Amino acid sequence: MRVEQFLEASAARLPDKVALVCEGQRVTYAELDTQATRFARALQDIGVGRGDRVVIHLDNSVAAVVSIFGTMKAGAVFVAVNPTMKPAKLAYILRDSGALVLVADSRRQGSVAEALAAAPSLKGLILAGAATPAPIAGAEIVLWLDAIVSAPSAPLTPPRGLNIDLAALVYTSGSTGVPKGVMLTHLNMTSAARSITTYLENTADDVIFNVLPLSFDYGLYQVLMAFRVGARVLLGRNFTYPLTVLELLRTERATGFPIVPTISALLVQIDLTQYRLPDLRYVTNTGAALPTPHITAIRAWLPQARLYSMYGLTECKRVAYLPPEEVDRRPLSVGRAMPNVEVTLVDEDGRPTTTGTGELVVRGSNVMSGYWNRPDETAQALRPGPFGQRVLYSGDIFRMDADGFLYFVSRKDDVIKSRGEKVSPREVENVLYDLPGVVEAAVIGEANDLLGNAVAAYIVQRVDAGLTGQDVSRHCARFLEDFMIPRRVEFIEAMPRTATGKIDRRALAGPRVDA
Repeated sequence: MRVEQFLEASAARLPDKVALVCEGQRVTYAELDTQATRFARALQDIGVGRGDRVVIHLDNSVAAVVSIFGTMKAGAVFVAVNPTMKPAKLAYILRDSGALVLVADSRRQGSVAEALAAAPSLKGLILAGAATPAPIAGAEIVLWLDAIVSAPSAPLTPPRGLNIDLAALVYTSGSTGVPKGVMLTHLNMTSAARSITTYLENTADDVIFNVLPLSFDYGLYQVLMAFRVGARVLLGRNFTYPLTVLELLRTERATGFPIVPTISALLVQIDLTQYRLPDLRYVTNTGAALPTPHITAIRAWLPQARLYSMYGLTECKRVAYLPPEEVDRRPLSVGRAMPNVEVTLVDEDGRPTTTGTGELVVRGSNVMSGYWNRPDETAQALRPGPFGQRVLYSGDIFRMDADGFLYFVSRKDDVIKSRGEKVSPREVENVLYDLPGVVEAAVIGEANDLLGNAVAAYIVQRVDAGLTGQDVSRHCARFLEDFMIPRRVEFIEAMPRTATGKIDRRALAGPRVDA
């Protein structure tokens, strides 16, 4: 099966059911499938074929969903990028992917023109939104998405595609900071979606609320999984106004709510007792583990909802999940391998670990086929497995308990070596979250002539907490060995974030300017 068939099958089975709700629009499966087919035909008309790349630079919207599925219907490969991406980075991805077409918002013509000037190989530009008479420099062909999806239907030449063909390139920053394209086949994506919808027990009755960007695989898969089972997606753009979001969750009777720690940090500062959501069946989290106090607050707020703590990588989408019945017993665990996935822990020599701690290695049909045009980095990440296939070396250090449950320790690159000892930032952060008044915490290593690296903690506290560095040091001294106690504590108003909402540790480690 190919990913676009999720939409096609649901449109055939549930043509009149509302598939997508976004910014006042309610679009049925049949309408969405028709629009995606027209988009695919427009791509074919300008010469886009099997394996060609289409970069989609749009906010969460009906247009973005149509573009993603229309690209796959044409046999091409979609590349969804963050709508806030700067022109220089957009130009880099256009060049690196060799994209033939860019889909962008007509309101961003200035930044789009700047990117096009640095991507001469681009053939076509499709603009979403209101048409304007201003010419677009740098594009051979300019089309308007509204005109495409409202045009009379024309026969589509079905691509002779296989499920091992590329479906998407998902760009993620590597250790060098240069974005690299994760190559995901239709088989990778359908396998991941099947496994996740299995343990979440998704059905056509689900209403999944998503404010995570479609350029972030966690956000993207909310749409893919919903369309696989014929569910409904409530698609928002952000969590800037939490109270508005909570009201929408209630009125639309949402059953599924994917979050990240950024969202939980906002939620725990709200009086949630006024926002009862009796229809909410489950809450999921991935990207980074939820602090235990956040888990406790969400469980108290939504006692009927099942909370799934999960772990994944862009390179394979999802690896593990913690069954909700284990959350109270193992709040710091990300669970065990999901269906159709095997995991092992290996030591620095690549041998199965005997200590219970090591690098996580992932085997399954969800594992990427490689990094786009990066054979050396692909060979580093994908290595020969035990049964003839390649397995993914995650670069993440985990601990496994006697029952086989996984606990994230750190990225290999994030381990702090201080006074000859190895310090896991996550272990220190877990202790910091147990200090009343701490909303968010991030721990990094800073160069120190005496210690090699010193442990530094950045903390966002409640407005009324009044915590001091001395309070933090005393608290840590009760639970941590001396070499793990932060030597410097800085209170900040907000954590710097990556485009996917994770704490940007590089920004914390870089030069800081006091206001």
